[in-house]
Order: sequence, then C-alpha cells, then structure tokens
Amino acid sequence: MCHLASRLFNQTWKLRFALAIALALGLKMPQYNSSIAMPSVHYELISTCPHTGARRGRLHTPHGTVETPFFMPVGTQGTVKTVGSEDLEGLGFEQVLSNTYHLSLRPGADLVEKFGGLHEFMSWNRAILTDSGGYQVMSLSDMRSINDDGVKFKSHLDGSVHFLSPERSIQIQAQLGVDISMMLDECPPYPCTRDEAAAAMQRTHRWAPRNLSARKEGQAVFGIVQGGVHMDLRTESAQAISELPFEGVAIGGVCVGESTEMQYPVVAHTAPRLPANKARYLMGVGHPQDILHAVSHGVDMFDCVLPTRMARHHCLYTMQGRINCLNNKWAEHKGPFDETSTFPQTERYSAAYIRHLFKAGEPLGGRLATLHNLAFYARLMQEIRAAIESGTWPDLIERYKLA
Repeated sequence: MCHLASRLFNQTWKLRFALAIALALGLKMPQYNSSIAMPSVHYELISTCPHTGARRGRLHTPHGTVETPFFMPVGTQGTVKTVGSEDLEGLGFEQVLSNTYHLSLRPGADLVEKFGGLHEFMSWNRAILTDSGGYQVMSLSDMRSINDDGVKFKSHLDGSVHFLSPERSIQIQAQLGVDISMMLDECPPYPCTRDEAAAAMQRTHRWAPRNLSARKEGQAVFGIVQGGVHMDLRTESAQAISELPFEGVAIGGVCVGESTEMQYPVVAHTAPRLPANKARYLMGVGHPQDILHAVSHGVDMFDCVLPTRMARHHCLYTMQGRINCLNNKWAEHKGPFDETSTFPQTERYSAAYIRHLFKAGEPLGGRLATLHNLAFYARLMQEIRAAIESGTWPDLIERYKLA
C-alpha cells in the first residue's frame, strides 16, 4: 500500500510540474481526467546484471505477465505472417505487436471493437502492443501532410483521405482493446538536419500530453523519446517524456536508415536516462547483436520484422550467422542448416527439403523458415534472461558472437 501511495504521489507531482512548465511557456495544455484509474500495466525489476546495465524483470499486463527482456513478433495487420496464434503460443511468446494505422484502414477499428477487441478477433489470449501510426507518418511521407493538429494522409489501399491526431490514435487503440497503446509521435527519417530532428522532437513533446488526455479509464500508454542521432536532443527528450505519467517509455527514431555505428551510441546514451521503474522499449530494432547491445544498456522490450521478413526471403538466423537457404550447398543436405540451431517445430525437415520448397515456390517454405527464425529469437531472449539472472553475460556474448 505504501508503494502504491508513493507511486501515485510521484506521478501527481510530475504531472503538476509538467503543467507548470507548460503554463510558464504559454502553452495550452489539455486537462487530465483525475478520475482515471491507474492502468493495470506496470514494470517489476527482479535483478540486474553484475557486468552490464542489463535488467531482468516482468511486465504485468491485463493479459498476463511478460518476462523481460522480451521480443515481440510483428503482427502488423493482426497476424504474424504465415503463422497462427497457436504457433506463437507454442514458441513461448507472451506479447505481439500490431499497427494502429493499418488496422484502422482494414478491417477498421469499429469492426474489431464489435468482435470484442483485437484479442478476440485474432484469437490471441496474451498481451498486445499497438504502434500508434507514427512510423507511417515517416514512411508514407509522400502521401501525407503534417502540422501541430495531426497528420492528414491518403490511404495506401484506396487513396481515401484520413486524419490522425494524437487523440484519434489513442481512441483507435482503445477500440482495439490492446494492453499497451503507443503515443502518436513524429519520427524523423535519417538523414535529416539537426533542425528537422529538433522540430520533430518538439512536436512529439507537444503531442505527448494530448495523447495522455485522450486515454480512457485503465488504458496504458507508452511515451516515445525522439531526437535523431543528436545526444543533446536525446537527453532533452528523455527528460521531457520521463516527467509525464506514461506507463513505459520507448526510444523511437532508431534504425530508420542510420548505420549501426551511429545507432549504438544513441541507445547507450538514451536508455539509462529513462525511468528505472518503467519498461524501456527500443522500437523497431531486432538484429541479434543489436538486441544484445541494447539489453546491456538496460532495454527491456524489442520488436522487429527482421526474423519473419528474412524468413520469407529464404534467410535463416543461426548460431553461425544468417544463411541463405537457396545456396547450392544445401541441395542434397540431409541434416539441418545448423546443428546448433534446431527446434522442435522444424527439426523433422531437412535443409534440402526446405530449399526445394523455396525453389518450387511452395508457401510451406516461408512458413517453416518463419517458425525457425521465431524459435531462434525466442531462445535468444530466454538465454538473455537466464544470463542476467545467473551473472553469466560474458559467456552469452561469446556464445552469440557469430549470430
């Protein structure tokens, strides 16, 4: 009870401080509904790595507890391509990601709501996080216009015109009934000028309170830090977003075109500046080495299309690195592609057979490759959690040095 009272006091103090700053700057801030109950999403820290900043924890959601650090398979349109919810459950995943922009266009938030929410619609009983549509603000830049009110865009499906504001994004995610809603932000592409990165960050900050003001009772919303590759902007953004009563904080605008050499310093600089009592989420980053690096600096959550997209393009993740199933060396190979990367879901099939499926254009090839890559990622995250708990992080890094 004392912990709960302390948490409520801290959130109230931070909110009042943010409002005071806004009033001093002459900004009009939306009024928060003080009757909104504390959302049922919260982070619990279990242990920290003795060698790094890695954290072992749990994220408690309305649809179950998610062991952290964890990876979310990307189900943009309410489906992880080529696999079903039963497959994801069998692989041990506890949370998936879907996309507000795509689901709002097809099949539409109203229809999903009629089905009882996205969990019922896709028959998934575990946690769901939805992106806000902010990434599409960047990626569909030739089909949209943006100002402080929101984003006006043409549907990539039929050219119809739509408007997405921070309030509307949160409302759609509430209709979808997901466990975690992401705030609508402006994600600057790379490359962009420092002024452009700063302008996108500032708009994200202006939108942050509007996202919070639109949430319904019990709706958990995560904030997003922007700032491009500029460390001073990242510091400013981390402080501004952390002071607001979001249930978690994400690092956005990473892996949007910049090199790994530019990505790593941003993550290392930003992650430790996020609240220690909230989940830290690195959006859209998913190469195994990138995950290991980010976890070592205190990141808890990841998502990326890499394992599923690369699978459909006949590439598998293994302990020996990424391999191409179509290479001639596999044409008569009776065993697996890699003896150290075999999983119950696919171990009965030979490398030669899977290569044949891809060569013949059979959909089963993409499905088996997807199951393999997802199993690889599930094992990676399981071993990351175990290494943090046991203090064997250096051994883990050595084990995955080629992956």
